[in-house]
Amino acid sequence: MNKIFITGGAGYVGSRLVDDLVSNNYEVTIYDTLYYGDQHLKYLGQKINIIKGDIRDINLLSNSIDGHDIFIHLACISNDASFVLNEELSKSVNLDAFEPMVKAAKERGIKRFIYASTSSVYGVSEEKDVKEDHPLVPLTLYNQFKGECEPMLFNHTDENFVGIVFRPATVCGFSSRQRLDLSVNILTN
Repeated sequence: MNKIFITGGAGYVGSRLVDDLVSNNYEVTIYDTLYYGDQHLKYLGQKINIIKGDIRDINLLSNSIDGHDIFIHLACISNDASFVLNEELSKSVNLDAFEPMVKAAKERGIKRFIYASTSSVYGVSEEKDVKEDHPLVPLTLYNQFKGECEPMLFNHTDENFVGIVFRPATVCGFSSRQRLDLSVNILTN
């Protein structure tokens, strides 16, 4: 399993992940809208394949994943302010495009689908130890849609198509596709 397909691979998290994967001899294909370009990608033209595409274009996405073993889904509209600006766009990207993408990955022979959800699906809790089985109480549409996608993935998994969901906390730090709209990065700046 050394051929990896990454949606959002040119983004803040994706560009860091791609660097690590390529450094560890994985073959990587980035599927990204490239709204912020691709000049920041370290291995541009050398060890990565880049496809400019939108995850809502299921035909292009489906035809692009042949020959890959692992699918990592990072692409999304990733902050609450963006959701407020265009709720319909945000829903179409973060929720509506998800299940068709999962189905396409399974149909095209992907063995493992890894989905980046968010720890904010838990909302605010009085619990000292919030674990995976804690009830989901999302406070925003971004959180709600992330949480709604998780069972969609598991509805399609089986012994040949493994689904993995991880719920990262607020991301921060340096990336070649730096974001200064993240709370911790704003405070550090």
